[in-house]
Amino acid sequence: MRSEKSTSSRREFVKQGSLLAGGLVALPYLSQAGFNSSVDDTIKVAVVGCGGRGTGAAMQALLTKQNVKLVAMADAFRDRLDQCYTYLNDENNEEGNVKARVSVPEENKFVGFDGYKKAIALADVVILTTPPGFRPIHFEEAIRQGKHVFMEKPVATDPAGVKKVLEVAEEAKRKKLNVVVGLQRHYQNSYRELYKRVKDGMIGEITSAQVWWNNDGVWVNPRKPGQTEMEYQMRNWYYFNWLCGDHITEQHIHNIDVMNWFKGAYPVKAQGMGGRQVRTGKDFGEIYDHHYVEFHYADGSIMNSQCRHIKGTYAIVDEMIVGTKGVVKCGAAEITAKGSSLYKFDKSKENNPYQTEHDELFEAISKKEYKFADAENGAKATMTSIMGRMATYSGEVIDWDKALNSGISLQPTRYAFDAQPPVLPDANGLYPIATPGVTKFFS
Repeated sequence: MRSEKSTSSRREFVKQGSLLAGGLVALPYLSQAGFNSSVDDTIKVAVVGCGGRGTGAAMQALLTKQNVKLVAMADAFRDRLDQCYTYLNDENNEEGNVKARVSVPEENKFVGFDGYKKAIALADVVILTTPPGFRPIHFEEAIRQGKHVFMEKPVATDPAGVKKVLEVAEEAKRKKLNVVVGLQRHYQNSYRELYKRVKDGMIGEITSAQVWWNNDGVWVNPRKPGQTEMEYQMRNWYYFNWLCGDHITEQHIHNIDVMNWFKGAYPVKAQGMGGRQVRTGKDFGEIYDHHYVEFHYADGSIMNSQCRHIKGTYAIVDEMIVGTKGVVKCGAAEITAKGSSLYKFDKSKENNPYQTEHDELFEAISKKEYKFADAENGAKATMTSIMGRMATYSGEVIDWDKALNSGISLQPTRYAFDAQPPVLPDANGLYPIATPGVTKFFS
């Protein structure tokens, strides 16, 4: 997730390798079905959501070795679409000159809440990078139309959305459509090497993990005169749960996913604490500025999860996984036991996983291979983070099955700029905040 102002966060990867993450699992399936490449083998791409992440993902798709063309764009806001289009057409872009691969005439630029359907119809591969609250309906439409998908994490913001993505994931598998989710640590060389050694038994049985996403926080887009409430929340989407899911879901999902991946399991319950201690003003919507969660797995192992957005505090974005025979220090890319190093990844061999996830996806599509089915893990990683948010908001123990099957939806009844969002400010401009001990999700 990039700020409105940032156009360079992906370039910082080499400097901040331990902060970048995500990914998917490659599956050994092959198929000739589900491919819509045109006669000249051009892979046509549409981007739905033209903000910072959408611009970055489109750039990475266009930088792959395959014959890729961006043919359609969609966004709720015309200015975001135009900024993305201008960036991709910049011949002096330091990430690479992809202008020749951008072929989006005016009639293929779609603005508004429903434009995604038209953009999807024009492509073979769809990049879904809107705020995550829209991900379930956009994913559903892409698979209905028979398209391959790259979609950013998280894949939903509520249990109902997660259920929808899980259902659509099964349809994607039936249609043999490749789906990649931007949990890019799965594509990072160091994490892949660490994972291999964990699976080979180097650290024994995993008993616990510490995972962190603690830093200063992100951008704020203050309210402007004349904005409807819906437009304000869309422009300031990070601070509203129906759009973002809180930072435990939008960002910290990366670290949470690592434990699930290495463990090969998902938690069965969670309990924790959190609140708004520093970031309390009306510009910050309804989300918390800190969360601490204990995630419990069926075998008794525990993941201790921290995320914090408070300036001037200790910053760490990392994971440490503890086994009966050793410890994985993911940021350091090292496995140790009793103070001695068992394995150390050569960081000169590190890659940019943001690029690699696209390289591997488009290579598979060009070869007419079905290799990637990451929507299920993406949905369950998202559900893990949502369960953590429910635990901190309520102060109660949250059960996985009960939460997943709760039917809880945060979405509005209608998507339009004159519609009311599901949460509204009071007379002082402040939004209702979850209160542990008072907020209830189940009777």
